[in-house]
Amino acid sequence: MNRREFIKSVAILSAGAVLTKDAFASAEGPLVVMAKGVSPTKLARASVAALGGMGAFVKKGETVVVKPNIGWDRKPEYAANTHPELVSEVVKMCLEAGAAKVLVFDRTCNDARRCYTNSGIAPALEAIRDPRVVVSYIDERRYVETAIPGGRRLKSWSFYEDVLKADRFINLPIAKHHSAATLTLGMKNVMGVIGKNRAELHKAIHECLPDLNRVVKSHLTILDATRVLVANGPQGGRLEDVRVLNTVVSGADIVAVDSVACTLFGLKPDDVRYVKLAGEAGLGVAELSRIQLKKISV
Repeated sequence: MNRREFIKSVAILSAGAVLTKDAFASAEGPLVVMAKGVSPTKLARASVAALGGMGAFVKKGETVVVKPNIGWDRKPEYAANTHPELVSEVVKMCLEAGAAKVLVFDRTCNDARRCYTNSGIAPALEAIRDPRVVVSYIDERRYVETAIPGGRRLKSWSFYEDVLKADRFINLPIAKHHSAATLTLGMKNVMGVIGKNRAELHKAIHECLPDLNRVVKSHLTILDATRVLVANGPQGGRLEDVRVLNTVVSGADIVAVDSVACTLFGLKPDDVRYVKLAGEAGLGVAELSRIQLKKISV
């Protein structure tokens, strides 16, 4: 699919031609919730409630990593980073569920302090004013070389120590176009917790992403599609490349969440090769017909 076809497919979506009922026929597969509404905070609450509530994922006394995309020095309206209101609300829900500590960080591509501030994420989390919330910058000394059992392309890589030690990993990606990976979704967001030279992986990004997700297990994925980049991703920078969809897609099966998210761009999971490969590797369900899709309005 070339750039013109990609943008055209999203234009069709924005006009309202989204999902056919027949594509999601399963009564037994993983549950994925697609919530629509104008408030990111309400979308976060409603989508997680439909999955059984945050208490189904976070237990009292646990250490939780909440991993948004904070990679770019962009303001929220440019759709390069996860919406700050969504991040803040998910962190609050973790605290309400009894988390002893909630860690938030990302390995940024632009200057970390500018990314954290201009994304709106750091100010939103500071406003919570709870000592259990720890917003930190990546410490390059704290990556741990880790074997990847069953890895097909990668046999080992370095991963951030806090992720390896945490009780829960909650993945908060933003859905957007990506020049190398077609789309950046939940599985791609894991790139923000790995070390070494990430550019090496982009040479075979579709094969590498399933392997990275063998180590980093996302217990819950809450995908931000309140506004999405349809071109010039992942960094963006032009408002004309942004489409407002007012949507959040959530589920415990990251492959299923990413598969449903592909349809937001007028694509099928098979059109995004790493999603297809992850399904074939048994990391989750990539076939739309095997996914229970629950659509709610907030």
